[in-house]
Amino acid sequence: MPRADSCQSRSLYIPRDATILSVTELTSREKLFRLRLSDGSELKHLPGQFIQLSILGYGEAPISVASPPTRQGYFELGIRRVGSLTTAMHALKRGDKVGIRGPYGTPFDLGSMGGKDLLLISGGCGLAPMRSLIQYAADRKSEFGRVTILYGARSPDQLLFREDLDKWETISGFACSYTVDSREGDGCYSGSTGLITDLIRPIELSPAETEAVIVGPPAMYTPVIAALKEKGLSSQQISLSLERQMRCGVGKCGHCSIEHLYCCQDGPVFRLNVIEHLHGAL
Repeated sequence: MPRADSCQSRSLYIPRDATILSVTELTSREKLFRLRLSDGSELKHLPGQFIQLSILGYGEAPISVASPPTRQGYFELGIRRVGSLTTAMHALKRGDKVGIRGPYGTPFDLGSMGGKDLLLISGGCGLAPMRSLIQYAADRKSEFGRVTILYGARSPDQLLFREDLDKWETISGFACSYTVDSREGDGCYSGSTGLITDLIRPIELSPAETEAVIVGPPAMYTPVIAALKEKGLSSQQISLSLERQMRCGVGKCGHCSIEHLYCCQDGPVFRLNVIEHLHGAL
């Protein structure tokens, strides 16, 4: 193997410094971090890919990129506080530095989506990686047909990216709807209440001209897939992101394996027809 290729391969294992530009509180448990690589270079990711975030003394964890490559000079990470590393991340502020490896993984198939209507369905934290694809489509509207965004959360106080949801609803050629399982604890919420599948049923679409994407908790995948197939979509027209138990990001630890596939390398984005027959995929 040429020396240049060897150097490039080794560089994937070496964290690069990134500086936090801003921190935005999304909910009581989630924050949006805007970062820039300290050497001034671009991350060069594609929608659907992830990075390995590291903080000295706390290790590292895979985090999906929540912004598109079309918006240069920074990248964004939506992070839920769930463990020691993410708790340490939530304590950081503007000007602090972290380590970044990547980007890694298989992105959304933008080529096959070209010219198609997009039906983008997410639940919970799944809106963070989906946001990268949504913003990409908004920045390159001429490359896609109609974009329909459906989002579900457990309660009003757990809705992510509220300002984005309102903005997407106003973009020409875009439609955006969201719902919550229960409006308990927020008497001011006036939006929809119910399951994410309730938003799918009234949608009119042309199956032959539509690509669907699902990103969210595993429990939502089976009913959402069933609802999409009732609409006439085939397994080849449905993509999913399976960010399961990913740790190393480079196919070495085996924690994210699904039979012969590794989520971190073969995914995290998969076509449904590739994985629906595999044990433990859905």
